[in-house]
Amino acid sequence: MDWRRRNGWMVLTALLLALVALMSIAAEVSAQRRQRSAPVPEPNPERPAVEQKSAEPQAPNTPVKPEMRETVQADVSTRRVAVTASFSGTEIVVFGAVDNSRQTSAEAGLYDVVIVLVGTPSRLVARRKANVAGMWINVQSLVFDSVPSYYAIVSTRPLDEIASSDVLKAYDIGFDHVRMTLSSGSFTGPPTKQIKEFRDSVVRIKQKDGLYQQEEYGVAFIGRSLFRASVDLPANVTVGPFDTRVFLFRDGELLSQYTARLNLEREGVEEILHGFALRLPLLYGLATVLLAVSAGLLATALFRKGAH
Repeated sequence: MDWRRRNGWMVLTALLLALVALMSIAAEVSAQRRQRSAPVPEPNPERPAVEQKSAEPQAPNTPVKPEMRETVQADVSTRRVAVTASFSGTEIVVFGAVDNSRQTSAEAGLYDVVIVLVGTPSRLVARRKANVAGMWINVQSLVFDSVPSYYAIVSTRPLDEIASSDVLKAYDIGFDHVRMTLSSGSFTGPPTKQIKEFRDSVVRIKQKDGLYQQEEYGVAFIGRSLFRASVDLPANVTVGPFDTRVFLFRDGELLSQYTARLNLEREGVEEILHGFALRLPLLYGLATVLLAVSAGLLATALFRKGAH
């Protein structure tokens, strides 16, 4: 009887556990059915819909990259010009590009380029002559330091259309703003008007000699960023270093500038004679006089022989 009771209790316990399991399964199925059969609420037209945010992680806020500023890069066709006894002048080509250019084409005209080629500075004495007792003599003089021996301006347009006078003066652009420092050896207290008259005279004489040049439409864009220009160096140009300054303007504002160096160097017989004159000036003077006397005697002998 004992084993029958134990088996009966075991069967009863199993039935109770099975009944509990069935009840829990039935409750879960009923809950799922209620969720499926629940009506979806319609949006209220009087209340704006709320945008649902994605559960995906959002990328951190990246800073907006600032717009790159335009800059100019330039160079010259040659960095060294050999000056020999047969030197008759040369042409220098200046070319460059505008980085981060916003121009759509070469004809857009968004930028202005001004190229200034400045020769070796030197001291210069400007004199004024007057008619005194029927003779023209020097009555007044001014001494300027650091006067450019050569000064050429090439631009896309006239300078007064590119920038204001104050901007041009700040960067020594234009004949009116060529750097001429009045030497301390000049007479004391010259009036400003008088100084300007001497300056204008220096510029006028330099222009007459071909040493000061200006070409208002000499710079041409050949693309949205590329440009080129040509500058003539005359035969009487002073030998030495030259600075090629390139300025980039937009709407009267200077955006960027660039400087390239050009060297004019003596070569051959020209270099030998120049070195001889600097190192041994006395012997150079005696040799020059001796050469002139010899040439004169030779010419006299030839003429006498031809006369007989």
